[in-house]
Amino acid sequence: MALAKYVHELIRDFPKEERFGLYSQISRTSVSVPSNIAEGSSRRGATDFAHFLGIARGALAELDTQLELAHAYGYLSYTEEARVGIESLARQINAFVRKLTSETTKPPSL
Repeated sequence: MALAKYVHELIRDFPKEERFGLYSQISRTSVSVPSNIAEGSSRRGATDFAHFLGIARGALAELDTQLELAHAYGYLSYTEEARVGIESLARQINAFVRKLTSETTKPPSL
């Protein structure tokens, strides 16, 4: 959720003509990350949760691309701080997925 808030602050000064274009896409994608994590956490079972974490990870990749495009168009200065935040969250999600999937493949205890 902190990343979504940060991203919304980054894109706050986009040109008005982008409000329904790249701005809207970035806004939806940044909200999609914590939303998918929350939805997955409410599901039954680690496999479902891991699936939604994968969707969140994909949204992070989309967000990174969209922010790079916005930078290329001159709408914002895409900072190293944003990239580090995205990469850090991606690593956390990857580790969580590994933990969830390793727990589902363990043989049951006797």
